[in-house]
Amino acid sequence: MKKRSLCLLMAAMMLTAVPAACCSAEGGAIDPSQYLIGYSQLANTGTYRIAETNSMKEEAEKRGFELIVTDAQDNTAKQVSDVEDLIAQDIDLLVLSPREFEGLETALQTAKEHSVPVILVDRLAKGEAGVDYVTYIATDFIWEGVAAGEWLKEKTGGSCNIIELTGTVGSSSAADRATGFASVVDENEGMTVLASQTGNFERSEGQRVMENLLQAYGDEIDAVFCHNDQMALGAVQAIKAAGYKPNEDILIIGIDGEMDAFKSVIAGEMSATVVSSPMYGPITFDTVEKVLAGEEVPAETIMEGVVVDADNAEEKMDLAY
Repeated sequence: MKKRSLCLLMAAMMLTAVPAACCSAEGGAIDPSQYLIGYSQLANTGTYRIAETNSMKEEAEKRGFELIVTDAQDNTAKQVSDVEDLIAQDIDLLVLSPREFEGLETALQTAKEHSVPVILVDRLAKGEAGVDYVTYIATDFIWEGVAAGEWLKEKTGGSCNIIELTGTVGSSSAADRATGFASVVDENEGMTVLASQTGNFERSEGQRVMENLLQAYGDEIDAVFCHNDQMALGAVQAIKAAGYKPNEDILIIGIDGEMDAFKSVIAGEMSATVVSSPMYGPITFDTVEKVLAGEEVPAETIMEGVVVDADNAEEKMDLAY
């Protein structure tokens, strides 16, 4: 641990500002080179996670922080172990992108016992802001599900049979996107979810699951809602292989805003994507600096998203990654 004071920790966990003189000799300013930051990434595979990790690394380097990054390889038990390893390396603050909502209580408790402030990024973990972690930074997953549902409602006149490819079971992103989407379906009698199965946020698994569901439901399917773009792109391939025309015979909407998804929308294959940016580096390290300086931070920060389809894909291309 390069540098930390008791009052800094208390300020972080209580989410209240403290006198600058108490927290640093520099009158509230911090020297990033004096702090060691840990980042526990749930997995470093796929376009989204790689972009997120790179955003963290680039921002840490830009600001002069030393950053240690771990890869839980999509395994919650390993992520708990990764956090313990980071804390053993005497980090001053932990940035955590949880794999699951439940299962990381031990990791958060270990951080608390060692007086390491925690910032949750991208997904939520079970706990209380100001007690188990300092703050939570993410997009609005429920809104993303609602936005996807509303887009399908508008495009189909509120009458469609839907396949839902869900994300990692137990993750807050998958649960909230499903909740948001279901709220739209439940309010529209003409919208029916024929089947909902996990594709684990992976393109190959999404394609495989979609292939099986096409065999089971075939011509009944009007639309596919995928919890991320990787599964949506996999679904496009499955739909084409089955002899259907994506975006004509079957609508496909994903979430994330990957460059490949934008290109697919422009090419007329994917129907739409809800942008959920992985570029968390700048806002995360803004927050890191405030926490380390003993400044007040909100319990959560929610970033806005946007729906992209053929009508606006080219003009919104700067949002793609």
